[in-house]
Order: sequence, then C-alpha cells, then structure tokens
Amino acid sequence: DAPLIARVKEGDVKAFEMLVVKYQRRIERLIGRMVRDVDLVPDIAQETFIRAYRAVGQFRGDSAFYTWLYRIAVNTAKKALVDLKRDPLVTESARASMNDDEDETSRVERELSDGETPDAVLASKEIAQTVNAAIEALSDDLRQAITLREIEGLSYEEIAELMNCPIGTVRSRIFRARESIAQRLRPLLDT
Repeated sequence: DAPLIARVKEGDVKAFEMLVVKYQRRIERLIGRMVRDVDLVPDIAQETFIRAYRAVGQFRGDSAFYTWLYRIAVNTAKKALVDLKRDPLVTESARASMNDDEDETSRVERELSDGETPDAVLASKEIAQTVNAAIEALSDDLRQAITLREIEGLSYEEIAELMNCPIGTVRSRIFRARESIAQRLRPLLDT
C-alpha cells in the first residue's frame, strides 16, 4: 500500500481509487456488521473513503493502511448510528427484512440442493442464528475482537493495534467471546 499512498499524497486520484477497490468489500462488511441496514452500508462506506481521502496527508505509516482505514470506518459508522438515534429512519430494506419472515420457508425450499435435506438446512440455519445471536449479545469489545479475528482474519498483533490494547487483552477477549458463543451452541449440538 505504501507506494499507492505516496502517490495519493502527491495528488494521484487513481491511486486512491485502487485503494478503494482493494478495501471496499472489507470496509462494507465491517460497516454492515455494525449498522445492519443494507441501504446505509454503501453511504457510510463512501463517507469513510471520503474522510480517508481528506485525511490521507495525516497518515504517517506507523500502522498498516487498513488499520488506519478501519478506525475511520468504525468512527464513521458510530457517528451514523448516533445520527440515526437522533433522527430515526426506517429504510425500505429494513422494512423488507421485517417482512421476510413470511417468505423464509419458500426461500429455503428454493435453495435446497441435491445433498441437503430440509432437516439439515433447518439445523444449519438454527446454528447460524444462534451464533449470530451470541455475537450480538457480546459486549462491544468482545464482539469487535472476535469479529476481527474470525471474520476479518486479522492477527492478534493487528487486533491489538486496532483496538489500542495489549495483546494479552486481545487474547482474553477472543477467548471469552468464543466461550460465550460455545455456551450458547452446546444445547444445539448436544441434540
């Protein structure tokens, strides 16, 4: 990323576009987990990249570019959530997802492949819902740590840098998050 960032600092817009292409999906996934409204994700991601572009001159290279961009994305998403609480807005996709429960069965039936049974699909869906609910129930610090490790695939060192805490704290948070998730899954897996 360093050569691209150097070019961006010199005013090369195409170099920044390359960085956007490289990180857009990761940033949108991150924001999607925080905001949970698919209509808002692209707007918040765009705002993240605009803020990053304006502040790229302040990027010193002490950390990885993604680490710096991640912090901007988290702060932008948090600001958007605060703004939503002040001015609540239910978007079309949020309304649609509320009504999706009625269509759930027909969608699952359409998705069945040759090797899947309805019982297997139901069990898989139940496990996924339990994992998602367990992650939602975690404190912000635990949820962020487990997400960065298991979904984003970051190393413990990168997570420590992103979360601005010692690596031992990161290990502890990930362990506690995994234990909490496992505790919720045990009843499902025992049956």
